[in-house]
Amino acid sequence: MVHCSRKNFMIETKTMLTNPYAHAKFLKSASRAEQLPADTGYEVAFAGRSNAGKSSALNCLTGIRQLARTSKTPGRTQLINVFTLADEARRLIDLPGYGYAKVALQVKHDWQKNLAHYLDVRQSLRGLVLLMDIRHPLKELDQSMINWALDRQLPVHILLTKADKLGRSIVQNTVVQVRRHYELMQDFITVQAFSSLKKQGVDELILMLNKWMALEPLS
Repeated sequence: MVHCSRKNFMIETKTMLTNPYAHAKFLKSASRAEQLPADTGYEVAFAGRSNAGKSSALNCLTGIRQLARTSKTPGRTQLINVFTLADEARRLIDLPGYGYAKVALQVKHDWQKNLAHYLDVRQSLRGLVLLMDIRHPLKELDQSMINWALDRQLPVHILLTKADKLGRSIVQNTVVQVRRHYELMQDFITVQAFSSLKKQGVDELILMLNKWMALEPLS
C-alpha cells in the first residue's frame, strides 16, 4: 500500500511539472480572425456558452489564477483572446462565450458570425475544446458549434464542466449519454467530465491538447 501511494504521488507531481500549459501567457485580443497572429503553427480553441466556466477551466488547466479573467456577468468577453505557450508557435485561443440571453441581439449575431468565420478560415486550428455545463449539455448552440467543426473535419473535445455539482454516478451517466449522442462520429468527438473547483479531469485534458499540439505525451 505504501509503495502504491508513493508511486501515485510521483506520477501526480510529474504531471504538474510537465504541464506545458503552465507556461501560457497572454499575447493579444482580437475582434476578428484577421487580427490574430500569423496563421501558422498550432492552435486549440476553447468555446462554450457564457456560463459554462470557460475562463475557470483555462485557469485550472494552466495553474495561472488570473490568466483568463472570470466575470460574474456572463457574456462580458466579446473578444478572441490569444495565449501563447513557451513555444510561441503553439497557442490557446479563448473564444467569446455565446448564448447569453441579455446580450443585444445584434451583438449576439456578430459573435456567432465571427466564431463561424474563425472556424472556417483558421488553418492552424487543430482542435476545439467545447465546454458545457454538465447539468445542461448539448444545447442548440452547442450542437451548432459541433456541426460547424464537423463540417471542416475539426476534432472536438467536449468538456462537461462543473462535475462537482453532481454525484459520481450522475456524472458518469451524463458522459455516457453525450458519447452515445455522437457515437457515429467518435473519430472526431471525445467527451470527458471536468471540475475546475476540484481540479478533476485536468490530466485527461492535457493529454488531448498535447495530441493536437503535437507535443510529447505525458509518461
